[in-house]
Amino acid sequence: MKKILFTLFIIYGFGLNAQRTDYDWKKMELPKQRKEVINNLSPEERKALLTKFRNNMVMDNLDIDPSDKAEFTDIYNEYLESQKQIKSQFNSNFNPEALSDEEAKAKLQQSFEVGQKLLDNRKKYADKMQQVIPCQKVLKLFQSEGMMRDKMNERKPRGNGSNSGNALRPRQNP
Repeated sequence: MKKILFTLFIIYGFGLNAQRTDYDWKKMELPKQRKEVINNLSPEERKALLTKFRNNMVMDNLDIDPSDKAEFTDIYNEYLESQKQIKSQFNSNFNPEALSDEEAKAKLQQSFEVGQKLLDNRKKYADKMQQVIPCQKVLKLFQSEGMMRDKMNERKPRGNGSNSGNALRPRQNP
């Protein structure tokens, strides 16, 4: 009897956990409701949810054929992770005025090298993506990626009016 109750308890627990992530976002009328749900998620759940939203948005925007969605999503997520790893090689949180001439030259050179790695990686994944979707859609993806980044930068709160570190931050789009 205890084993049956324990098994039911475990199944019930999994059921509750599954329900937690299957929200009907369209039926939530108020942004406050959505924000509350998101704030109650663990960091891992929040990251998974944002990844799911991003992937759905990209798939809808590019009108990816359903038979290609899984393969494209794998390549796209691999591309994003690779770009993230490259960007992590450059620490843009520094004050340029506090650097010596030699340190500034080294930092500038490093920013060029990271920028080139980002561009090379982008070319590599553009080739991979073209094996699944037409090059017009790859171009549209990169174009929308730039627009999303610009939108996010508009929403970012600025610090004490300074723009320290942003001038040398490597960009994906030239």
